[in-house]
Amino acid sequence: MANSPEMRASDGDRDRVAAVLREHTAQGRITMDEFNERLEQLYKSKTYGELARLTADLPEVDLRNRPKVSKEIEKKRDAHAGIKAAWGAWAMASGINWVIWLIVSSTSNGDVYPWPLWVMGPWGVILLISTIFGNNQPKQQQ
Repeated sequence: MANSPEMRASDGDRDRVAAVLREHTAQGRITMDEFNERLEQLYKSKTYGELARLTADLPEVDLRNRPKVSKEIEKKRDAHAGIKAAWGAWAMASGINWVIWLIVSSTSNGDVYPWPLWVMGPWGVILLISTIFGNNQPKQQQ
């Protein structure tokens, strides 16, 4: 049975229209202001007719067959993910070392040398140089 414009829409129907609106925003067909306005109207909509009016001026979008990302963009994403992971490991190790230093210095009688600087300093400098000057390309397998 076909959905008539007077039939009530479900939350799932509204979510599908929201995904279509996000895709049109990403493709530049509607601005963020228009997207926000339509999204506000979307969640006030009760029927299929009201949902259809929100996308009536937009072409159909098949969310299952989105365009493929180019290999170059995919490689950049992979490289950025690697450098982000390296910085995350550095931050985690630095944080743990500083917590240990803080516990030791608060429980000891005298001053405790800030040794975590020797852990995070050289590692951080190497990461910084790699981030700025590295080509951020994954190594090719032979």
